[in-house]
Amino acid sequence: MSDDSDESGAEGSESPSGADEESHEPDREEFHESPIGHAQVRGGMTVGELATEYGKAGIGAATVDRAVDVYAEMLAREDVTNFFGLAGAMVPTGMRQIVVDLIRDGHIDALVTTGANLTHDAIEAVGGKHHHGRAEPHDPHPAAPDAEPTGETPRDHDERLRDEGVDRIYNVYLPQEHFALFESHLRDNVFPAVERRVSIQEFTAELGRANAEQNRERNVEEDAGVAAAAYEHDVPIYCPAIQDSVLGIQAWIYSQTSEFGLDALGDMTHLSDLAFDADRAGAMVVGGGVPKNYVLQTMLTIPDAYDYAVQLTMDPDHTGGLSGATLDEARSWGKLEKSARNVTVVGDATVTLPLVVAAARERAEAPDR
Repeated sequence: MSDDSDESGAEGSESPSGADEESHEPDREEFHESPIGHAQVRGGMTVGELATEYGKAGIGAATVDRAVDVYAEMLAREDVTNFFGLAGAMVPTGMRQIVVDLIRDGHIDALVTTGANLTHDAIEAVGGKHHHGRAEPHDPHPAAPDAEPTGETPRDHDERLRDEGVDRIYNVYLPQEHFALFESHLRDNVFPAVERRVSIQEFTAELGRANAEQNRERNVEEDAGVAAAAYEHDVPIYCPAIQDSVLGIQAWIYSQTSEFGLDALGDMTHLSDLAFDADRAGAMVVGGGVPKNYVLQTMLTIPDAYDYAVQLTMDPDHTGGLSGATLDEARSWGKLEKSARNVTVVGDATVTLPLVVAAARERAEAPDR
């Protein structure tokens, strides 16, 4: 063989794949190393520890952990004024004491809620009680879980409840006589103290005062509740859509034959002043609707915006509706600061609220916080 052929053979020994060429990492701006972890759970772990395990995972679990972290910072900082929006059937479904304890421990500076939640709160304050029920007739009955299905249709089920004088909130029952108890409470203990035109916030304060007094006088086993705790701790309660409730209906009926009346706009000055005076502002929004918007729109009346916000909602954002709108969308309106820390958690609020609040309180109260 000639020398030329030898040289040709040496040159031809290079790997077709170019393995001897210098390798290059892909040019990635979005991707960074942050491997998904695998959550570990065990008996005896705290809620805060569980939330930390959520943070190792993806999708909704990671979002819950972020919500806990943001809310914990809101609670831990003394310079944050905390606004709390409470929509949905949170009181009748058993979330009442969570809000009460947040108020009593100084973690709510202003509460925006519905007339319905205040109605059900007062019912329990004066001795009424909500009960476990059935959402569908084929569901196990909470009082007789082994009973055979009745064969009723959903319509039959609700017609029978109506005949029995029982109102249904999904799987919660409320005997209608508790509304009569509530109406008597308003006529005897609340309305006589407000025989004039008052703001809604003044009215809810009187409701809280009466709830606390009647709870003590009647020796009611249940806590005096949200409005009572707010009254006793000087936390204002705003209820911008009070007409949309039994409380509102009763207020309207009483106003027809008395000097009593509600100033629908009066609270906006009170709430805006509270926001204006805040060094930093944080919003915890449970559910959507009017309470959510009333909390967030307050920042449109002052130069600043929320520094922190957590939203617990069941609604998606792609319908364009208010209840599912993300907090990032609220930033575009100027309701959140560009630098705000905010998280939206999508899920049943009766599941997410206790988890987020318990874990956030644990983190906020940690010695090394």
